[in-house]
Amino acid sequence: MFYAILIIGAVLFLIGVFWFTFMCINKEFAFFDTFKVLLLLILGGLLLVITLPSLKYMIFKEYDVVKGSCTIEIDSSRRSSEALFKMSDTDDVFYFRDIPDLDSYGRAVPYYCEVTVTKDHEFEVGYKIYDAKSRELIQTSE
Repeated sequence: MFYAILIIGAVLFLIGVFWFTFMCINKEFAFFDTFKVLLLLILGGLLLVITLPSLKYMIFKEYDVVKGSCTIEIDSSRRSSEALFKMSDTDDVFYFRDIPDLDSYGRAVPYYCEVTVTKDHEFEVGYKIYDAKSRELIQTSE
């Protein structure tokens, strides 16, 4: 997901720059075209600002592992299920997509979780879910 956001941001920003350059060369500045170029530049720039600080952590695989008690809420009402990991000890919240259902375990059941994130805690990389009492591995993202 990280790389998709990065690539979309770069493509939108580059299209905006090329389109603006083309408009300057032809000296045609229609209001609607100028609005579209500014929208492309702002949206692409925003996506790049969000992803570029974490790029070095993703490339060099510099990750932190957040461990502790957690609760997991799984929303499977859409095409792909989404999970919300709420870490009780640190009050961090992490999101994952395409997580399988935890079968007999319910939403209010506390788990012991290990969530791998980038060093700046902006992007989730992986997770491991353990039983809170026995520390038996229940589910992993790998």
